[in-house]
Amino acid sequence: MSDDLTVEAAGESLGEAKWAAMKELEPRFPGITAECVRFEVIEDPEAGGAARVRGEVDEDAWRDAAEIIPEEPAERVRSVVARVVHSFGLEATVDVEETEDEIRATVNGEDLGLMIGKHGSTIDAVQHVAFRAAYRGRESRKQVTVDAAGYRERRETTLHRMADRAAAEALRYDRAVELEPMRAPERKVVHTYLSERSDVETHSEGDEPDRRLVISPARAFREP
Repeated sequence: MSDDLTVEAAGESLGEAKWAAMKELEPRFPGITAECVRFEVIEDPEAGGAARVRGEVDEDAWRDAAEIIPEEPAERVRSVVARVVHSFGLEATVDVEETEDEIRATVNGEDLGLMIGKHGSTIDAVQHVAFRAAYRGRESRKQVTVDAAGYRERRETTLHRMADRAAAEALRYDRAVELEPMRAPERKVVHTYLSERSDVETHSEGDEPDRRLVISPARAFREP
């Protein structure tokens, strides 16, 4: 029995112990499900202590499951992101949350720079593929977000600061200010952020990959 395929975990109940085992296995086997693990009860909580289980991965079952395309969009997103994590050789977990407006997949682990890519290029590409996979053949759609190690929040904060500085410069000197070239998702973040203001306007210029956002004083705020 390979140590890479087995894990022991504890919990107050057998269910909690099995859940803990699954979370420990997931970084090594992204997208793994309980159907791919054989559990052995080491300690039963009915004996008065904590529950303890040993889980052994059926590697063939795990690989076969990875080839199956799930029916539900959220599980399709999980499957796509888990495959990317595995192909990169990363030890990370993939947590998926679904709300009324969004499916969000969060990759948690160490050294996730490869998953993010330069200026978020890789994670944006994964997000696009996950969206296309989730809603293939479906008319009803919602936003899909793929995040890793809090990258989205950090990048959004950076973009907001950049937008604030550019808007201040545009108003101070009464002229248009161009931002650095950005991909469409980041241009949308800045545009949405500044759309709440009435003193500046935004539009995009140029061709991909050098397309950039331009911030100008709103016409109503220009001196006659």
